[in-house]
Amino acid sequence: MSDAAVQPSEQPDASGAVARSGTKTRERDLRFVDRVHLMRTLGLGLGFFCVASVFWLHGASPFAWAALAVHGFVWPHAAWMLARRSAAPARAEFRHLTLDSALGGMWVALMHFNLLPSVLLVTMLSVDKIAVGGMRLVLRTSMFLVAACVLTVVAAGLRVEIATPMAVVIACIPFLVAYPIAISAVMHGMSRKVAQQNRWLTRISTTDELTGLANRRQGFSAAEQALARHRRHGGAAVLVVLDVDRFKQVNDRYGHPAGDQILRRVATTLRQCCRITDTPARYAGDEFVLVLPDTTMQGAIEMTNRFRECLAAEVFERAPGLRCTVSLGAAEAHAEMADVEDWVQQADAALYNAKTGGRDRLVSAPTVVVTQRGTGRAQERAGDSVTTGKLSPRHSAAA
Repeated sequence: MSDAAVQPSEQPDASGAVARSGTKTRERDLRFVDRVHLMRTLGLGLGFFCVASVFWLHGASPFAWAALAVHGFVWPHAAWMLARRSAAPARAEFRHLTLDSALGGMWVALMHFNLLPSVLLVTMLSVDKIAVGGMRLVLRTSMFLVAACVLTVVAAGLRVEIATPMAVVIACIPFLVAYPIAISAVMHGMSRKVAQQNRWLTRISTTDELTGLANRRQGFSAAEQALARHRRHGGAAVLVVLDVDRFKQVNDRYGHPAGDQILRRVATTLRQCCRITDTPARYAGDEFVLVLPDTTMQGAIEMTNRFRECLAAEVFERAPGLRCTVSLGAAEAHAEMADVEDWVQQADAALYNAKTGGRDRLVSAPTVVVTQRGTGRAQERAGDSVTTGKLSPRHSAAA
C-alpha cells in the first residue's frame, strides 16, 4: 500500500562493469532497498488499519482478513529479504513496488470503493511512485493497479459503497498524518544529501586536489574579474606567474612524494601571505598564478618578497637540506590588454626573464602608459623592473 520515497543512485551495473564499480553499485542499491523497507513497513502497517476498518464494517471473509494481515505485516520483510538476496537488488525492488500497486488495486475493490480509504490509498501509491521514478513509473504501475482492481471486481462482484463512516475516517487519520510526514522527512534528508554533493562537486571543480588552491580555471576566472573591474573602475591589479626553481631536479633526487610536499608547502605559504581578496591558484605542474586586485606593482613586489622569505625558511622532511626558491613574473593590468590570455602571456614572458636571469627573483613586465591624442592612442614602454634580494615584508595595496 506504500512505496519508498527514495530512489537509488543508479540502476544496477551493466554486464562487463569492473568488479569495484559493481560492488559500489550494489552497496547503493542495498541502501535503497533498506530505505524502501523502512517506508513500506510504516505504510503497510498504517494502511492495514484503514482497510481493516472497512472490512470490519462489511464483515469480510477470514481469507480476506488473512491476506490483509500478511500484506500488512509480513510482506514488507519478505520483500526486503528477497531484494537483498537478488543479484540486482534495485530491479527486484522496482518489481516489488509494481506488486504493491497491484495489491493496492485489489484492496480498493475489496473495500467496495469506500471513498476516503480508496482515495488515500491510490494517492499515497502515486506520491511514492513519483518520488521513486517520476510520472513514467506512476503510469506503468497504475496499469497494474487498474488491472488488479478490474480482476478483483470480476472475481468477487462489483459492489460500490462509497460512504465513509466516522469509524473509517478515524482509522484513516494515522495513515493520513504520519505517512506524508515520514515521506517529507525522507525527502528532506535526500535534498540535504544532494545539496552536500553539489557543494562537493563545486569544490572539486574549482579546487586543485593536491594543493587545495583554486585550480587553473578558477584562477583564470578571478583574473577575468580583476581585469573587468580594472576596465570599469580603474585602479591597479597585478597578475603573478611563478614556478619552483629546478623542480625536476628535486623530483629526480628526492622522489615525487617530496615534490608533492614542496608543492603543498608552496600553496600553504601563498595562502598565508595573501590577503583575503587575492587568489592564488595552481596553474600547471609546478607553476602557480596569483591574482592581486587593487595592488600596484610595488605592492606585488613587497608581497612576493615576503612569500619568498617565508618559503626559503621552510624545512622539508622529505627533502632534507633543501632551500626552496621560486622565480616570478608579474604584469600589471592596463587598458591595452586584449584579454586575460594577454595578461598571462605578459607575466609568463617576465617569468622567462626571471629564470634566464638567474632564478630566485621577480621580474616585472614592461609598464604600458596610454595617452589620448585626438582619436589615436600612443604607448610608451618602460624597461623591465627586476627585483632581487629581500624587501620589506609589508604587503601594500594601491588606492
